[in-house]
Amino acid sequence: MPQADVESSLARAFKVWSDVTPLTFTRVYNGECDIEIKFVAGDHSDNSPFDGPNGVLAHAFQPGKGIGGDAHFDEDEQFTKNSQQYNLFLVAAHEFGHSLGLHHSEDPGALMYPNYPHTDPSRFKLPQDDIDAIQSLYGKTSDEVQPTGPTTPSKCDQNLVFDAVTTLRGELFFFINRFVWRKHPQGGEADLLFIQSLWPTLPNDIDAAYENPITGEVLVFKGDKYWTLDGFDVSQGAKSLTKLGFPRNVKKIDAIVHVEHLGKTYFFVKNKYWSYDEDKKSVDEGFPKFIAKGFPGMSPNIDAVVYYRGLLYFFQGTSQFQYSIESRRILQVLATNSWMGC
Repeated sequence: MPQADVESSLARAFKVWSDVTPLTFTRVYNGECDIEIKFVAGDHSDNSPFDGPNGVLAHAFQPGKGIGGDAHFDEDEQFTKNSQQYNLFLVAAHEFGHSLGLHHSEDPGALMYPNYPHTDPSRFKLPQDDIDAIQSLYGKTSDEVQPTGPTTPSKCDQNLVFDAVTTLRGELFFFINRFVWRKHPQGGEADLLFIQSLWPTLPNDIDAAYENPITGEVLVFKGDKYWTLDGFDVSQGAKSLTKLGFPRNVKKIDAIVHVEHLGKTYFFVKNKYWSYDEDKKSVDEGFPKFIAKGFPGMSPNIDAVVYYRGLLYFFQGTSQFQYSIESRRILQVLATNSWMGC
């Protein structure tokens, strides 16, 4: 990395903590300092040798005299200023948390969680768990409006609302904010992962997703764009909704589902829906139609929908509606997170 990029990454990492506390950080060029930063490789005489590429990326010491507060980065790593390899800003922000006295967090969405955070560094916001932790040591800022950060969803939260739900090669994926729960239908607990740990180039806060069993692809939508996934690879970058035949005034899809035995994909937007023919690669004539007409009993503004074992599951807020296409009626109402074993 060019020296200027290194310095700007480190400065931004300190700012993460000064933005939410009364702390200030000043760079000094000689004399004593609280936090000394080094890029070193292998054994560097602190009883914590680095292990070469990958593995341990960096380490920092709790506040104290001498080496206390210092942060060391493994020079054998490929640090970057973007999302490739290991982003120096994200690594440094974590390590400076240790330098200030924080231990590892048990919150998988926290910056201080012990794993490298697979998240877009350009859109990083310090999670609330980290804000609470650092403010417990140093207090709050003097700002009238206190900073807040994203929280990690809990699968048994009664207020849980999904952004999108889709199948993928027999598994179920539940998207929410920057996370996705990955669940195998045969059992076991759902794994909470960063979206970008599976698909690094996908955005957060997606609107809708569905699997096309004919092609084996998954299409993911946000705003007026969509991405094509081939398993855990993003096979095609962002394309416009107009490529699928939607009018330009459709700026966002609320929910999508493919019904395999009909060969149709249904796109839901506010109080209407479109039927898309996967064989012809075009929107069917006569659409859009009102959701209330095509799916009696369902109301507008659907959050997500998935087709599973012959039935549709519509998600609206904290409720989920099990729906029969054949009888065109709601079979039962469930909690949104019933898939999570709650």
